[in-house]
Amino acid sequence: MNSPSNPLALENTIRLFIQNLKNQGRSSNTIIAYQGDLNQFQTFLAQEGISSIEEIKTKHIENFKRHLEKNKYTPKSISRKLNSLKSFFRFLEKEGLITEDPSRDVSHPKLEPSLPRILKPLEYRALRDACRHDPRTTAIVELMLQAGLRIGEVANLRLNDIKETEIIIQPYESHPGRKVPLNQAAKRAIENYLAVRGEANTNHLFITKTGRPLLIRNIRSTLRNYFKKSGLEGVKVNDLRNTFIAYQLAAGVPLDVISRIVGHQRISTTEKYLQLIEKPENKRTIKLKEL
Repeated sequence: MNSPSNPLALENTIRLFIQNLKNQGRSSNTIIAYQGDLNQFQTFLAQEGISSIEEIKTKHIENFKRHLEKNKYTPKSISRKLNSLKSFFRFLEKEGLITEDPSRDVSHPKLEPSLPRILKPLEYRALRDACRHDPRTTAIVELMLQAGLRIGEVANLRLNDIKETEIIIQPYESHPGRKVPLNQAAKRAIENYLAVRGEANTNHLFITKTGRPLLIRNIRSTLRNYFKKSGLEGVKVNDLRNTFIAYQLAAGVPLDVISRIVGHQRISTTEKYLQLIEKPENKRTIKLKEL
């Protein structure tokens, strides 16, 4: 019989695994995703009367996979959840809490490779038009579209991170710090926003109407509303960053330069964007294209 103090109880081992992720400095989004996937697995096992890791067999993970398929989860979502389980059981095996990994022989569903979504000029112009009377959102859009910032980096920006010709991206979570060129379009947008920003008891660049730091979820919600207003379909927040990368590569900016600017840890991550553009002929420049 399991008890809250039983170290082999599933809820306790999940808690241990999540704490290990935090100790490794994994991003908050990654930790939330792992937590959600493992909680879902725990709920599924509870319906089968299983609450201890000692009881979990390969067949239970296969049953969970079939359960997800039956409930219309996409292959990509199922694969991600299986990755979470595999990481969890590898951790338990490494810690000596189990002697054999029951997830090892569970296969991933076949995935069709998906390419990043890139906005066309008419689309990002429509977005600009939709938020033209909102200086804060305009500045956020330009930072992602003209400098390739992540949404978390936008939320973390401080006033003193904005320099004359560059932006200082401070290290956060698993991402190292870096310097990003600041072009005139993005600089103007920031200046227009600062003119109406008002006073606040925070050094964060982007703030709410009450002077508090603007959170990632606030930024995501606002951008989604403007995507809808501008008639953009199938567009995600990160597609603004995708657009920056693809257009710079198309303009002839070297792969390693773009990879460094956007903070990719592997140049192979940047290489996939080459599939979205026509290979620039006889063009090689380190000057970033202004969108």
